[in-house]
Amino acid sequence: MSNSAGTMKRKVVIMGSPSVGKTSLTQQYVSPPTYNASYYPTIEDTSHKTVTYNGIQYECEIIDSAGLEEYSLFPGKYGIGVHGYILVYAITSRQSFEMIPIVHDKILDYAGLEKVPCVIVGQKLDLQSERVITTVEGETLAKKLNAGFIESSAKDNKNVGKAFDVLLAEMQKEYNPEPEKKKSSWWSWGAK
Repeated sequence: MSNSAGTMKRKVVIMGSPSVGKTSLTQQYVSPPTYNASYYPTIEDTSHKTVTYNGIQYECEIIDSAGLEEYSLFPGKYGIGVHGYILVYAITSRQSFEMIPIVHDKILDYAGLEKVPCVIVGQKLDLQSERVITTVEGETLAKKLNAGFIESSAKDNKNVGKAFDVLLAEMQKEYNPEPEKKKSSWWSWGAK
């Protein structure tokens, strides 16, 4: 999906448990430096940002979803016309980490797909002394879910842009991959 100016439109949904830093991550990406230590539960918020990644301009619609509980129904609007997902957990919360595969499975079930462009983000890297989820656990889960992985701190604005870059890379692989290189034939008149 692109417009005549060559800008590709991408719809991204950020999901995870309540209080993991989804809104802080979004705000820090869209209009840095923006960090608010106060917590106000998000119902839903949509932001827009135009970025260039690997020479391609993307107009990103970023939907900051409400926090999901384990037994909540998957909101169908987060499965329609979405190009990629950022699934966020707090490195200080085992419960939020254990929600990631549940949310991921709900996305796949709703979309009827085996894989979606996705990045798992371990948020709150600034709280190292309270860490309960290791980097290796995050990497292992991301590999199992066929997703990208990064740890970040919205508070310190660390790896915030990289989290979105990892997702853009995952979306590029899925929606506009590099053309395959033609294999040269040693039999010249048989080459196409």
